[in-house]
Amino acid sequence: MTLPPIARLLVRPLGLVYGGVMRLRRDLYQHGVLRSRRLRGTVISVGNLTVGGTGKTPMVLWIAERLAAEGHRPAILTRGYPGLGQSDAGGRTADEVALLRERLDGRAQFGVGKDRYAAGLALARDGAQWFILDDGFQHLALQRDADIVLLDATDPFGGGEILPAGRLREPRSALARADVVVITRTSHAPALEVLVHRFTKAPIFYAQPRLDAVLRAPAMTVASPEGDQRQARYFAFCGIGNPLAFFDDLRNWGLAVVGRRSFADHHRYSAAEMRELDSAAVAVGASALICTEKDVFNLTDSMDTALPIYGCRIRLALNDEDGFWRAVRAAVGRTEPVTQA
Repeated sequence: MTLPPIARLLVRPLGLVYGGVMRLRRDLYQHGVLRSRRLRGTVISVGNLTVGGTGKTPMVLWIAERLAAEGHRPAILTRGYPGLGQSDAGGRTADEVALLRERLDGRAQFGVGKDRYAAGLALARDGAQWFILDDGFQHLALQRDADIVLLDATDPFGGGEILPAGRLREPRSALARADVVVITRTSHAPALEVLVHRFTKAPIFYAQPRLDAVLRAPAMTVASPEGDQRQARYFAFCGIGNPLAFFDDLRNWGLAVVGRRSFADHHRYSAAEMRELDSAAVAVGASALICTEKDVFNLTDSMDTALPIYGCRIRLALNDEDGFWRAVRAAVGRTEPVTQA
């Protein structure tokens, strides 16, 4: 959420403090004051500079599928949400973890929890050799062989200010740690490339979200025919880090959106909220509700809505898949192999 100008002005000093803390933390790890531990195997980190969605989950999925195609069974290390391990107090699996589990269908292992080194160590003892560190750019407690940083072209630096005034987790200079940069939601951004190269010499690639299917929720097994998609009038809703990007994606995919509403990231929808969304959609003449695939995992078990609900299944389309993977492999090749955890 973007703060009003007066609010940003008031909290800007807190951003200066937060940015200073992040620099100090980085320096303490760099000089060995804080311990950074290393797993036995190869660790590929996927992260970003900002709070909010840049396409990390689709990128993790892409890398896991690539490794699986090469004959590996990767291990995905993620904190999960809301930080209660593999499921919350109600027994529900964290949305992003649930999405990845379903899409990968046994082709990957998962280590979920705050201590990602401990989770990785347990998986390494079971034979895991390739690890994907989800949302790992700021997780300096675990060493990695390749750091992939994603920037959303629609708002690459979160308003340009550090939390809480903006959405930056750390200063742009942190890009110096990146091995590979991926600019998402565009296929060409020369001005942004120039800016990025002020901080890093890492190769830059592009990726865009592609709509694979519009599936009926909650089962997500029946696809809406493309002809029906083009004729439908959707009321869009989501609880993700960058809701405006999702609404823009819907327009770019050619879907007609007649109303929209956003919630906090990882929002769990109550039955009452679903009824409210349904009523709002009917009021503006929508023929269906539509959300992200991640949101589907946060829907209430009993969805008593007059209108059908659909989820968008997407994939990340890289402009140069083989070149990107060569760059990742080159970064991995620059580190020394570890024989003991």
